[in-house]
Amino acid sequence: MKEANKIINDIKKGDIKPVYFLTGEIPFFIDRITDFIENEFLPEDAKSFDQMIFYGLDAKMEDIVMQAGRFPMMGEKLVILVKEAQHLFKKQSDYEVLEEYLQNPSAQTLLVFSYKHKKPDGRKKVFKLIKEKGVWFEAKRMYDSDILQWIQETVAEMGFVIDIKSSQMLLEFLGADLSKIYNELKKLEILLEKGVSITPEIIEKNIGISKDYNSFELKSAIAQGNYIKAQKIINYFSANPKEHPLPAVIPVLYKFFKDLFVYHTLVDKTKYSVAKSLGVNPYFVGEYETGARYYPMKKITKIMGYLQQADVRSKGVDSGSMSYKDIINEVIYKIMH
Repeated sequence: MKEANKIINDIKKGDIKPVYFLTGEIPFFIDRITDFIENEFLPEDAKSFDQMIFYGLDAKMEDIVMQAGRFPMMGEKLVILVKEAQHLFKKQSDYEVLEEYLQNPSAQTLLVFSYKHKKPDGRKKVFKLIKEKGVWFEAKRMYDSDILQWIQETVAEMGFVIDIKSSQMLLEFLGADLSKIYNELKKLEILLEKGVSITPEIIEKNIGISKDYNSFELKSAIAQGNYIKAQKIINYFSANPKEHPLPAVIPVLYKFFKDLFVYHTLVDKTKYSVAKSLGVNPYFVGEYETGARYYPMKKITKIMGYLQQADVRSKGVDSGSMSYKDIINEVIYKIMH
């Protein structure tokens, strides 16, 4: 997310605000900013004097504000990090104490709140003061197309390039957990020479994601009506169920058909209009154009029912003696016949 990078770059340039409030649905960006400030802002020998870390569950707002008001001992800035800040605001007086501090925050202090897994009440006066006096950062939900773009931007920052298919492989295999994706990219950064193009072959070799047998390829085979290819992929999945668990495979297919249903309803079916409406990369629009020829709206409605049933069975409900192979074979057959 460019906003997170901007905050870090502004701090590096010396554009430092007295308070930072980091919140939102994606912990990765909150952690990235927090980790930068904790690990890189102060020199190592100054941290024991001028850096304090509080945890919301155990901390008291009065103690945090008291420490934020003191002067640094070794350098020009005092760093106060409040982690798990969503547990900090326990009573009304906590808001009031912070409000009073924010009326005239210390210019020598960098106060950071890491507020995750919960949405703050934006109507509170204290949060309006934070936006006025400092930086309010909200890591909003990212769609698949946003994550694909983030992967490409992150790879570029590391000095590599990556094609859209390789990006999709990472997303399909690792899910929307940006921390997992970032950690795998960092491994590649160590292994590869700068300027290398990250391909499906490189991902297969170094991360262990098959370039031919993955949810991305299964979705493509189904979209193309290629039952033989789809059968080969699900046979591979059945032989490697731990790498391709059904609760991870089925949502990929369900999302495709849900989007395909929406595609049928669109009046403007030009590439970039479809991409915007579905929240996908324009590269994948061709799959919907092809899929629409094989799967009319009436059929898609039935397919989504088949997938819901398979999802329930994959979790051990109403599955009887059905194995992984039985469940995936049945649902793919129903989809494609």
